[in-house]
Amino acid sequence: MYTTNENGILNNYATEPKLYFAEYPSPEQQSRYALQGAAAVLLVTSLLMIAFAAS
Repeated sequence: MYTTNENGILNNYATEPKLYFAEYPSPEQQSRYALQGAAAVLLVTSLLMIAFAAS
């Protein structure tokens, strides 16, 4: 999408996507997020323990 002024100069505009509201996650998704969070905490903790043990 663009416009042209009286001097012939173009002004470009980005096309904007359609907006929508996010939906609240289902109980299944919530439990999956909790499991992923626990796995991430376990990974980071184990990496820190290995780093401290190696130093």
